[in-house]
Amino acid sequence: MYPTGQQISFHATPLAVQDPSKMMLVDPKETNGGGISEAEFALFTSNRIQSDLEAMGIKLKQHEDSLKFLKAQKNKLDESILDLQVHMSKLHQSGTPRSESNDTSLKGEDINEQILRHANSAAGVLSHVQSRHSSQASQLNSIKGVVGVVAKLGKVNDGNLSQVLSDYLGTRSMLALVCKDYDSVKGLESYDSQGNIDRNAGLHGLGSSIGRTIEGHFDAISLENLRPYIGQYIAGDPQRRLNLLKPKLPNGEYPPGFLGFAVNMIQIDPAYLLCVTSYGYGLRETLFYSLFSRLQVYKTRADLISALPLISDGAVSLDGGILRTGGILTLGSSDEVNVRFAKPTASQTMNNFSEAERQMKELRQKKEKTLEDIKRAQVLRDHAVYNFGKKKDEFVRFLAQSSSTNMSQ
Repeated sequence: MYPTGQQISFHATPLAVQDPSKMMLVDPKETNGGGISEAEFALFTSNRIQSDLEAMGIKLKQHEDSLKFLKAQKNKLDESILDLQVHMSKLHQSGTPRSESNDTSLKGEDINEQILRHANSAAGVLSHVQSRHSSQASQLNSIKGVVGVVAKLGKVNDGNLSQVLSDYLGTRSMLALVCKDYDSVKGLESYDSQGNIDRNAGLHGLGSSIGRTIEGHFDAISLENLRPYIGQYIAGDPQRRLNLLKPKLPNGEYPPGFLGFAVNMIQIDPAYLLCVTSYGYGLRETLFYSLFSRLQVYKTRADLISALPLISDGAVSLDGGILRTGGILTLGSSDEVNVRFAKPTASQTMNNFSEAERQMKELRQKKEKTLEDIKRAQVLRDHAVYNFGKKKDEFVRFLAQSSSTNMSQ
């Protein structure tokens, strides 16, 4: 018993917790079970190190995945910058004054005049009605679903490229009528009970009303029935150019003289960029992808020939070389196709160049930030590799020590 009123004070003594790896092993026989056996301790330590290795391995994998993603992102930015550089180079060239004798590109009104020269073609009749009777033409059921003539739906900055693409397609394709859907195509032509063309209906009837007779065959394209391009677009491009896989040599470089794909070198009116078909596809991914597919463009015939192993869907060169699908080379000089793609106006070119400069600035800023991210990710990954290696060495030493202890007992 303690004296009445006497207070007893208790002082808490901190409990020292030891690292299991540094605890003294005690033989259970000597302590009557108060310690742990060497086998139990070895198992505990082995599990702890393996758990650490697993966690560090997961962390290392995360750093490696992050680094891989950033490098892929940097490669995509490099390709986008290259595409834009080629595009800006063409815009710059198209804005450079040239003498009339050397400038083979055409203005929009020149294209229309050249189509009108084909007076007895379907395109000629359509263009005549639209240019001479534009107010009435929009009300005519027979041509309500007609988007236009191929030659008038796209523009090309370079006169030589316009000429060779026109040669590649041929006059019949350049004068093809483009319709929204198959019902619009059917409205262009009607037949009697014997299957003969009704010259008083559809586009033929329209031709008769202006004293024209449509001669020969003509092509009509239904946008809804074309198989569209399904894939990615070049990031940040207002023209929504297609992100096609570029040809590369075994060393990873692009073949000499490669300028790009024809389908991406067509400039499309903003009205047709976002939506033409009911499915939301524009002219580039329907009409021009159908006409050109992955047709490659090179500076010279020599460049084209040297890249033959890398060409699958044909190629053209600015000096007139044409390689069609299946390896068919078109030889000889240009037949001076008199229906070619028009050249954008100077104001359009300047606006496009300013927009391209803005995009280039953004792409380079993104690339700079990505390179900084790559450096940081590389440091973190290297640090994780170092720590993982140290822990692995510790595990190997532990296993060796455990094996040596077991053998000595």
